[in-house]
Amino acid sequence: MDCIFCKIAAGHIPSVKIYEDENVLAFLDIGPLSEGHTLIIPKKHYAKVDECPAEMMSQVGAVLPKVAKAVFGGMESEGYNVLCNNGRASGQLVEHIHFHIIPRNAGDGVFTQWPAKQYPAGKIEEIAKKIRAKL
Repeated sequence: MDCIFCKIAAGHIPSVKIYEDENVLAFLDIGPLSEGHTLIIPKKHYAKVDECPAEMMSQVGAVLPKVAKAVFGGMESEGYNVLCNNGRASGQLVEHIHFHIIPRNAGDGVFTQWPAKQYPAGKIEEIAKKIRAKL
């Protein structure tokens, strides 16, 4: 497999590690949106959240708050974003599940606008029905 995150997890590509255990790795992003931008990955390869077994997601999820708190405190930021892009259309560039922890400060210029929309009358119920049918 030619996955850069698998190579980082295996130690074949160097990284600046923040946290590591048997199944989860957190390291600094080499193309940060802000100083301290950290990535958390399962060491085993899964492309997207919906492909990752619940047990592995719970292990990643157990590490996420601990690392987020350390990034937030260590960078003395005012807040932080936790993001997980799934699929190319969402902006996922590396097809290995990863969570971004991005330290934020007022006026930092990161994510300056959230492109929220509104549903037309009746549309929200139609969409909820389609989603529930896939559960």
